[in-house]
Amino acid sequence: MALQMGFSLVQEQRMKLVMTPELRQVIQLLQYSAADLQTYLEEQFAENPVLEMEDAALAELEKWLKHLTEHPEPRRKGYSREERADARDYARAQTGTLADELMMQLREMRLPKQERSICEYMIYSLDERGYLDLELVEICKRFQISEKLAEKCLSIIQEMDPIGVGARNLGECLEIQLRHRDTPNELAIRIARCHLEDVADSKWRKIAQALGVDVPTVQAAVDEIKSCHPRPGAAYASEPPRYVAPDVVVEKVDGEYVVLLEEGEHPRLTINAAYQRLIKQRERLDEDVAQYLKNWVQSAMWLIKGIEQRRDTIIRVAEAIVSKQKAFLDHGVDYLRPLTLKQIAEDVGLHESTVSRATQHKYIQTPRGLYPFRFFFPSGLSTRSGEGMSQKTVQKKIKILVEGEDKKQPLSDQKIADLLKLEGIRISRRTIAKYREELGIASSTGRKRFL
Repeated sequence: MALQMGFSLVQEQRMKLVMTPELRQVIQLLQYSAADLQTYLEEQFAENPVLEMEDAALAELEKWLKHLTEHPEPRRKGYSREERADARDYARAQTGTLADELMMQLREMRLPKQERSICEYMIYSLDERGYLDLELVEICKRFQISEKLAEKCLSIIQEMDPIGVGARNLGECLEIQLRHRDTPNELAIRIARCHLEDVADSKWRKIAQALGVDVPTVQAAVDEIKSCHPRPGAAYASEPPRYVAPDVVVEKVDGEYVVLLEEGEHPRLTINAAYQRLIKQRERLDEDVAQYLKNWVQSAMWLIKGIEQRRDTIIRVAEAIVSKQKAFLDHGVDYLRPLTLKQIAEDVGLHESTVSRATQHKYIQTPRGLYPFRFFFPSGLSTRSGEGMSQKTVQKKIKILVEGEDKKQPLSDQKIADLLKLEGIRISRRTIAKYREELGIASSTGRKRFL
């Protein structure tokens, strides 16, 4: 049969999902954190001339001042203004950098000009751990000095606080700290200098044989090494800390948990009344002006509607989470239940991807503390009764078993799995090993004590 081609008009219907600008904006608003939303709203307010912010904070302040006027509190003796400094002032104060701290100590020393310049160069060459990531040969070439003078300047840095800065590797860092102890442990210093790899592998007998001592003595020396700080410069922030604010607050009222959206920092948006009147009189306006105003008003309405939809979605998701994790709110982390995004999506009648966006980068303030939304979605294990148990609960049980074990005969991963099975928790040895590593707990070999 010959292939026939021709031109004709055909009418047909097709179902097609289109990502409209409004839908794209709603999705964008939903996945914003509280801080990101605040920034986005400020940008929109500056761009859109018809948008207007309701000063909710000012209204609340006026309401509170009116309350104080009508119900004045009795004067009571208190602290001075200086003593009542707001804790947030301390939080806003940035921690000085490691270089700032060391330079301050260097200024108090009486050093020749050349040595001071070399020390300054070394200080600003330290990495975030406080280590000198430079070869002394490079410093000698740069300043045209002898290696002996470079060593002298480095020793000056290594005498500064925090003790351990200026080291060129982990062994030297630990050795510096051990030598500054009131009674330096020479055995611990020798182990830090030559046997750190064996310490990491818990090869106590090998270290004892190499140093001519018994195993308990080696373990005692290693305990002292572990009391040292491997990253002395880490205590000094290189950038200001990032603070988080809750998006949702959960409070217990009359025995029931109530979910409230925290909107104190978010201004409420409205359309300017003057522009509203102009739109109503658009027949008197020039066509281009009327279209211009119409576009901005439409954009503002989409934004306001998107924010309201965001509030509604977050509240619904938070209420569903609180309903599922009520036992945690009542009794603590031992009662945290395994939960999935799919379960919440089914409860609130939303798509799983929508719930995922609603729980991204957001925090919930509960009577038990501030938690990210994703904290309430732990993976879990099945129990003999058929109920789920969260990963965090199982990890806590593992930690308790390890803390109570006989250190001379520590529990193996298989033994821990067997003990948990007696409690009705179905778990494999491999999963025990995984959870143990996440908790930073060494293997049974590493935990064994010979004392």
